[in-house]
Amino acid sequence: MKDHYEFRVDSLRYLDDQGYALGDLPDVAEDTERLLAAYANMVLTRTFDAKAIALQRTGQCGTYPSVLGHEVIGTVIGQAMARDDVLVPYYRDQAAQIQRGVTLTELLLYWGGDERGSAWAHCPQDLPIAVPIATQCCHAVGVAAAFRIRGEHRAVVCCLGDGATSKGDFLESVNLAGAWQLPVVFVVNNNQWAISTPRSLQSGCETIAQKAISGGLPGVIADGNDFFAMTSALEQALDRARHGKGATVIEAVTYRLGDHTTADDATRYRSADELKHAWERDGVKRMQNYLHREGFWDAEKEQKLQADCKGFVETAVKAYLATEPEPATAIVDYLFESLPVALQQQRDRLEGKPGGDQ
Repeated sequence: MKDHYEFRVDSLRYLDDQGYALGDLPDVAEDTERLLAAYANMVLTRTFDAKAIALQRTGQCGTYPSVLGHEVIGTVIGQAMARDDVLVPYYRDQAAQIQRGVTLTELLLYWGGDERGSAWAHCPQDLPIAVPIATQCCHAVGVAAAFRIRGEHRAVVCCLGDGATSKGDFLESVNLAGAWQLPVVFVVNNNQWAISTPRSLQSGCETIAQKAISGGLPGVIADGNDFFAMTSALEQALDRARHGKGATVIEAVTYRLGDHTTADDATRYRSADELKHAWERDGVKRMQNYLHREGFWDAEKEQKLQADCKGFVETAVKAYLATEPEPATAIVDYLFESLPVALQQQRDRLEGKPGGDQ
């Protein structure tokens, strides 16, 4: 019998807070086109985010969860995934969804309360946004199990927040992923807050990544504001998944720069100094600084990108606001293959059919 067991959690970081390389960069640094596309997606996501919040504040959109501070993580996910992989998102994955082909109008429809916003035209196999905490983890291992049974070399990327790792759904999913060697990557967006509960009070674990050990999975920590660290961690995990070597848990360390949602006021539970310090580590600015320093970017290009993103967002908003609402019957039309009698009566009432009030 072994006397003791040793486990390891690696940590990845390639850029400092100002965008200077800390050493040799991974091969993706040579792909200038990919770097510029990544930065453009981050800026578009941030532009969309600000507009969505403004729409909610003016009563034109429902409660909305800001993605401010998480753009790097989502952009890397969207770039690294293959077209036939499946994204299982939570509610702060706008950057990944945009990269995957979800339109801004579709996102606005969803957050505006229209379920047609969950029917992604360009990535129909990606799952809808999961608002309940950690339930999507169970769905992710189910999809991954299907891939394994079919012998398909595809991967699932399941996104969740740090608070979700305290839920049984996550822990059970990690256990199953390890037991069955499923092709799934859990990307934990550790933004330091589960609504108003700080990371320090959520778990006694020194890291979230070490929770992977309970399922026999590798866990890795990546700087979630570092494009290169996130890309390296995710591409290795996806390669492992697609080649039958099982799942991985990635703890992407960042900070939630906005409120939890538009129904929250983060000034009630965190200090201005803490937020100011977090802004100094902003991943979008870090990427911009790197591109400037390498000679790939300048003020003129930045101005044009900002204008293009604003125009793109405004076009999407017009399409969203011009969308005719679904009929009232839509609230029951997609629940069952055949409606139960009670719901059929309610549907008839909504449609105004004779006898619908009985």
